[in-house]
Amino acid sequence: MSGLQFLWFILIGVLFSGFFFLEGFDFGVGMAVKLVARNKRERDQVIETIGPIWESNLVWLITAGGAMFASFPEWYASLFSGFYLILLFILVGLIIRGVSFKFRSSSENAKERNTWEWTLFIGSVIVPFLFGMMFVDLVMGLPLDATKNVMNATFTDYVNLFSIVGGVAVTLVSFLHGLNYLRLKTEGNVRERSLAIAKKLYPVLFVGLVVFAILAYLKTDFFTERFTSSLILLVLIVVFAALAAYGTYKDKEGLSFISTGLVFIGIVAFLFNGLFPRVMIGQDSQYSLLIENASSTPYTLKVMTIVTAILLPVVLIYVAWTYKQFAKRVKIDR
Repeated sequence: MSGLQFLWFILIGVLFSGFFFLEGFDFGVGMAVKLVARNKRERDQVIETIGPIWESNLVWLITAGGAMFASFPEWYASLFSGFYLILLFILVGLIIRGVSFKFRSSSENAKERNTWEWTLFIGSVIVPFLFGMMFVDLVMGLPLDATKNVMNATFTDYVNLFSIVGGVAVTLVSFLHGLNYLRLKTEGNVRERSLAIAKKLYPVLFVGLVVFAILAYLKTDFFTERFTSSLILLVLIVVFAALAAYGTYKDKEGLSFISTGLVFIGIVAFLFNGLFPRVMIGQDSQYSLLIENASSTPYTLKVMTIVTAILLPVVLIYVAWTYKQFAKRVKIDR
């Protein structure tokens, strides 16, 4: 395995981390439209908190997919064909979620507006849940054949106890991340209600993390192949979750928001650490797809690295500037 192959494996993980950190609270805010806000004014307030930024946050997912296609075409091909139906439903969730913003704003009556608010809610639940399922299935192992295609997969290869727990965990963290974001961005009843709901959900999160850790130990080879690093990352995830809970109970909104984002980063790091040096784990280990066999040519990786080194700082500066421009709290219209 070359240094560039390893670098791009790490960069793919960084891009997915950025997606879950930023788009994760967007999903949580989408859920809060129905679970936190109680009337039109509050729902307007909730949606306005992400109105200027949700599309830019979604770009991280597009970039991650594009980078995977360019740097690891074999991984891209096996992943997207093996998880075709799940990715199709993720795409549907992203579409209905995206159009709901526009259609809700142009709705002429309460019934239409309510329909699109539920569409936003459903899309915001579907996407993180299915992403959680997909990544868990990926690290559990799939029936790959000699050509590295997923063959003869059954329903339980995709839908099983561990994948459902993974889907629920990602959805729950997204909701908590969104609640913490609303505490940062709103005033009044929405902020207070977000705080109250978050306090009730952290015990559920800790139970979920324990179940997730047990299933990861039983259902993956993480702790036989990479025991020390897997254990360290699990501890970090719990520490970040504890910091988020502390920030919630002490009403330190910034600490809560950053910490739930770090929980996402810890989960992605845990999964990618377990994958390494593979990108697709076969139920028969001899058919696992390795980083060194899945990547593009050295020249392609070199050109991509140079372009990324030039453009990435510009993108990060622009993202930081955007968030600074929309840093003020959103007040409810009275």
